[in-house]
Amino acid sequence: MELELGPLRGRRFQAVQEFLAQNGLTPPEAPPAFTVTLLEEGRPLATGSLDGGVIQYVAVDSGCQGGGLCAAVVSHLTRQALQEGREHLMLCTKPENRALFVGLGFYPVTETAGMLLMENRRNGAADFVAALPKPPPGAGPAGAVVANCNPFTRGHLWLAEQAAARCGFLYFFLVSEDRSFFPADVRLELARQNLADLPHTAVCPTGDYLISAATFPTYFLKDQANAAFHSAELDLKLFAERFAAPLGITLRFVGEEPLCPVTRAYNRQMMDLLPGWGVRTVVLPRLEEGGAVISASRVRALFQRGELETLRPLVPGPTYQYLLEEYRHGASGHSGN
Repeated sequence: MELELGPLRGRRFQAVQEFLAQNGLTPPEAPPAFTVTLLEEGRPLATGSLDGGVIQYVAVDSGCQGGGLCAAVVSHLTRQALQEGREHLMLCTKPENRALFVGLGFYPVTETAGMLLMENRRNGAADFVAALPKPPPGAGPAGAVVANCNPFTRGHLWLAEQAAARCGFLYFFLVSEDRSFFPADVRLELARQNLADLPHTAVCPTGDYLISAATFPTYFLKDQANAAFHSAELDLKLFAERFAAPLGITLRFVGEEPLCPVTRAYNRQMMDLLPGWGVRTVVLPRLEEGGAVISASRVRALFQRGELETLRPLVPGPTYQYLLEEYRHGASGHSGN
């Protein structure tokens, strides 16, 4: 049996795409960063890929299941992750695969009818949340905002202020997934600087858990038309069970979404699902400037064009200072979206 490791190219990528499709997975349009493929006479028998700390696209030929090929693939992926300095791994699979991946050292995080999220730490999610700040005794109802802040704008500041005024303690969660125009550590630091004076508010990272590549997979869902719906359900259930319940969060605040249909659909689903887990969604109107809502995408576009004075009214002081320094240093070549 042959073993291939690394990024896929040309015909090899095409062969793996076809193999994934034959095994009921939606293949990636572009080659993953790292893929393990076990072949026999050039034909794939098992494969799996690694995207950051997320194991994806694991498939074994139906005639070879139970022969240890899945374990071999996951072992190679885990070894690669460790070489990249990643100890925490997550994967999303079908609920019927629970026993298989438990046997490979993974533990359930949350589950819906069609999706099971797992991680390689026994109490990873519980330990992560247990380390977060807690509201002081008698603070009243806790609320939460989950935002990307790419970058932090006056709209985010206004949302946080309005939310904080409506609850006894506010968790302002910053998405830790590092796939945005501005790096995750920068977005987190700007949020902390901009909200430093807001009382009863804790700015916290989401870690690998909320709105991440792990909670929004679509490759094994047959119903691709509703894949986003099912992924959002998984993400919201994780928030409700693993974050809201232990932290006493009963309110989740979001801004109205007139611009992005994907975010608008996610917010509607939030309003439908979260009450079933004891969390009420509060939708707040967006802050406007110059007759249009303030959005991070608008700020990014102005920044890339060098229109610093035009974007100045759209962002608070710490964000503006950061953008000004970045522009002066010629750091306008960020990647991502």
